[in-house]
Amino acid sequence: MTQQQFETILVTGGAGFIGSNFISYFLARNKNIRVVNLDLLTYAGDLNNLEEVESNCRYIFVQGDICNRKLIEELFVDYDIKGVINFAAESHVDNSILNPDAFIKTNVMGTFNLIDVARKHWMECPKVYKKEYKDCRFHHISTDEVYGTLGEVGLFTEETAYAPNSPYSASKASSDLVVRSYYHTYGMKVVTTNCSNNYGPKQHDEKLIPTIIRKCLSEEDIPIYGDGLNIRDWLYVLDHCKGIDLVFNEGKSSETYNIGGRNERTNMYIVDTICTILDEKIPRANGASYLALKSFVTDRPGHDFRYAIDASKIESELGWKADENFETGIVKTIEWYINKYSK
Repeated sequence: MTQQQFETILVTGGAGFIGSNFISYFLARNKNIRVVNLDLLTYAGDLNNLEEVESNCRYIFVQGDICNRKLIEELFVDYDIKGVINFAAESHVDNSILNPDAFIKTNVMGTFNLIDVARKHWMECPKVYKKEYKDCRFHHISTDEVYGTLGEVGLFTEETAYAPNSPYSASKASSDLVVRSYYHTYGMKVVTTNCSNNYGPKQHDEKLIPTIIRKCLSEEDIPIYGDGLNIRDWLYVLDHCKGIDLVFNEGKSSETYNIGGRNERTNMYIVDTICTILDEKIPRANGASYLALKSFVTDRPGHDFRYAIDASKIESELGWKADENFETGIVKTIEWYINKYSK
């Protein structure tokens, strides 16, 4: 099969944590598709995450910004893009509190650029696709944080009202609604997935689990927000990638699918579990437990208490299920980071 015979999709933010894991998985699963990866390579993007695919003839990397409309238009023409999976986003809540403008620009305006260029490339007019693009689809990757916070019981479903509590989640909620509007106004084939907290290989050092592992191995205090009892539903990144691939290929247009791991754990449990595993794998020289490094810090402003996703829809309609529970996934994750930090 020649390059011209490959159908090409655009993956944005593919040098980041979830995007890079997805591209490797997707190329292996979809032998007839070529991927153009557009990433600005901010601090959160790293081409080392894609070493295993950089020589693949069906993989092309382009450095650039989704806010650059001219560039997006050129990519659609040059590569005749027939699908979009949009991972590109500013995503660190603490950073959104300090610099919310960057989140509004990238997450809202960037998403608008992508979907509007796709609409003009694929469609004749509202509700009418050009014949050669009739199966083209825009898949938007979102987060459970758009739903706000939960009390001690209950789960987020696809019908849960949006109630974002940080500039990050507000910007993601806004982008979700932009995508939704392009289905209802123009008849575009769109799907959205909202995921719970991801963890696994290639995650940026700033995130909770890599931070805990890194702090332990460097014998530094492990910062814990507030009382450490905030709860998250944890999803192993490869399980998320499998869900995205499934929704992109088989999901119903206009629908939202929540992808969650059914692994609710407090932040304190995460810290304690990682410390206990590291005590066994790499004992401290002084003989003490890594648990002694725990340090409580001032809670984050607007820190949501609990997120938890009901993944029943994607499980029942598309047959997806998480292969990893937290206890199996965290061992694989720790082993990957031990190897990374020992280099």
